[in-house]
Amino acid sequence: MPIGIAGALTLAGLGVHSAFASPSADAVIAEVYGGGGNSGATYTNDFVELGNAGGGQVDLSNYSVQYLPGAPTASSKWQVTPLTGTLAGSGRYLVGEAAGTGGTTALPSPDTSGTIAMSGTSGTIALVQGADPLTCVTAADCAADSRIKDLVGYGTALVHEGSGAAAGAGNSASVARAASLADTDDNAADFTPGDPTPQNSSGSGVTAPPTTGAPTDPPTTPSSPTTPPTSPAATAAIHDIQGDTRVSPYEGKQVTGVTGIVTGVRAYGSSQGFWFQDPNPDNDPRTSEGVFVYTGSAPTVTVGDAVSVAGTVSDYYPGGTTGGGQAVTEITKPTVTKVSSGNPVPAPVVLNDKSVPDDFVPSAGGGSIENIPLRPSEYALDFYASLEGMNVQIGSSRVVGATDAYSELWVTVKADQNPTKRGGTLYTGYDTPNSGRLMVQSLIPTATSAFPTANVGDTLKGTTSGPLDYNQFGGTYALQASTLGTVQSGGIKPEVTKKASADQATVATYNVENLAPDNPQSKFDALAKGLVTNLRSPDVVALEEIQDNDGAKDDGVVAADQTLDKLVAAITAAGGPHYQWREIDPVSDKDGGEPGGNIRQAFLFNPDRVGFTDIPGGGSTTAVGVTGTGSATSLTASPGRIAPDDQAWTDSRKPLAGQFTFKGKKLFVIANHFDSKGGDQGIDSRFQPPVRSSEVQRVRQAVIEHDFVQQIETADPKADVVVLGDLNDYQFSPAVTSLTDNGKTLTDLVNTLPKAQRYSYVYEGNSQVLDHILVSPDLTKNADYDVVHINAEFANQTSDHDPQVVRLKL
Repeated sequence: MPIGIAGALTLAGLGVHSAFASPSADAVIAEVYGGGGNSGATYTNDFVELGNAGGGQVDLSNYSVQYLPGAPTASSKWQVTPLTGTLAGSGRYLVGEAAGTGGTTALPSPDTSGTIAMSGTSGTIALVQGADPLTCVTAADCAADSRIKDLVGYGTALVHEGSGAAAGAGNSASVARAASLADTDDNAADFTPGDPTPQNSSGSGVTAPPTTGAPTDPPTTPSSPTTPPTSPAATAAIHDIQGDTRVSPYEGKQVTGVTGIVTGVRAYGSSQGFWFQDPNPDNDPRTSEGVFVYTGSAPTVTVGDAVSVAGTVSDYYPGGTTGGGQAVTEITKPTVTKVSSGNPVPAPVVLNDKSVPDDFVPSAGGGSIENIPLRPSEYALDFYASLEGMNVQIGSSRVVGATDAYSELWVTVKADQNPTKRGGTLYTGYDTPNSGRLMVQSLIPTATSAFPTANVGDTLKGTTSGPLDYNQFGGTYALQASTLGTVQSGGIKPEVTKKASADQATVATYNVENLAPDNPQSKFDALAKGLVTNLRSPDVVALEEIQDNDGAKDDGVVAADQTLDKLVAAITAAGGPHYQWREIDPVSDKDGGEPGGNIRQAFLFNPDRVGFTDIPGGGSTTAVGVTGTGSATSLTASPGRIAPDDQAWTDSRKPLAGQFTFKGKKLFVIANHFDSKGGDQGIDSRFQPPVRSSEVQRVRQAVIEHDFVQQIETADPKADVVVLGDLNDYQFSPAVTSLTDNGKTLTDLVNTLPKAQRYSYVYEGNSQVLDHILVSPDLTKNADYDVVHINAEFANQTSDHDPQVVRLKL
């Protein structure tokens, strides 16, 4: 099955690893099924079945089953189901996982249950000693993790054992070992697809016939065939296959005689195939007339060919079912017959302000919308779903997401929908995701025409047309352009903040995106220029994502002095001050981020302008406190970390508190990098409203930090406190409002800007706020705040975040 073009490019360097730990002689993963509850499934739940290849009992109380999506990124996290009880010699053990809305049959009583929503087509399951989540996201790193007792990648999973992942998993098929439970550490060889056969420790469930030993009764001659006859392929039109919902009524079935005109060909990446469209549509606006044919290799058809296709219909979930994205209906394992060539392509549907609804998506109270009949005249996502695979067209459209490294950009077909001051589209709330945004990719070979480089505020001018697809990593519908417009500059320039007066202390925050010593010198130089020229050399800078001295190499190194010294040297070379720095090394692999990178916050400060009050006692696991009252209020350690052992900071960066002085006045600064949004369902999820699962941890982080700030302000109501950094959440989010106590304890300065300027980050064409500077009530009236737009709106980025600065009179 395809994994998506962006996924192929993002993860091209992950590769495979040929040997894991020695094959297990006892407990192994026997069967994996991620299609439970999906369309066409028999069973209502996903499951993992363990088997014991040995005769001795295995205590499972110190084991867990863990799941990783098939195409992980650096921020992907393993999901964990702890195990209990024992696995008997030659026995089985059933782990029930998440249920879907489909399926007709419950699992046999599981021996233990979890809530992992596994992909039906692609993912990785590991049997792990202990319940701590794994951190590896590559086959090589997982092979080196001694906690993994067994591992199975299936479908197109990039993390697997041996020559390849186990093939054949789907909504109606599991992958399973032979009854002998042979383990050669090669998933492709050890597992075969078939009907799911869940079996628990008591023997309840479906079991395969024994492969050894004599039968106790003589065999009988069956009166009817033991294998049911295969259903004949159905003759269907494309609109029949697509149906009037987001999933196909033909999912998992054989079809034949499906006819249409080829409208686009994708001959690169891992999702190769073509789109074709019926030139004779039905009268139902809910049913698409186009569909993608997944060939797996370069198609032999060309645009304009009339073809007849036979194959298997599949509802494919790009990125797996766990992300909650929309399904893409495809025809797989195709037989393609060319009927004629040179035919006119069906006229494209025009996407513009009038045709695309303003409302984005219907609500299902948190449930799935995929089986609800589409309402394309009411909701933008329903409109796009009704056009999936069809030829569409946009006219001149403003760019709202700059060209990225994967040859993608975002436009809006609704120019007046929440515009920013510099040409983007502002994200104003969970209920207003901006329906006019659309991703644009290209089917034109790069040798023929390079993908255009565009910044936010530019215009993709002229006509852009091609099939409408669904992108895996964008999590949105994407126009696959066979005709691509040209870029007309909107003229935005990197901003330069105004100069501070001598009596103003300047404090800035900058996420420097996994900065490590082995990064190109050009990145250090660009960061230095941004700090010196665009931010005018702030007195104090809170840096996020400073990696250790050997970057992402996971070898226990945690010191980051080389990273910080290299940045300070670049700043000095750019004409800036010779900053000093303070930070606390984390415990290896306990602060999240890229495995082995050990990212952390750090302070830079200009000793000619501010003083840093060094107070001993701070450490990676030592909590900083507050002592004294009034003007004597002080931190117990500087630098110090806030409640580093609290579960709020599990696999997440701990806040770094520092005590500074400016012209004899005390200033408390807290640098932050809250837990990421990884694992949240996208705004176009098939579950509506989408679940923001990561929010729980950020809210706890916010409450803990709020209480710490409140201790300072209670001790000294006139205390000057600046809380800043990458909070990974919006100004209206529960996490940020919990931190500020709705403005009572801290003021979020982004809310003091004009509405059209409230953003520091651009994601999926939405200009939004993730980075913040918050100040105590005593500072609010004298705070001059600026988001300095030098990165997020540009194709040429030093970081994906814009820095911010505040000028303060203490």
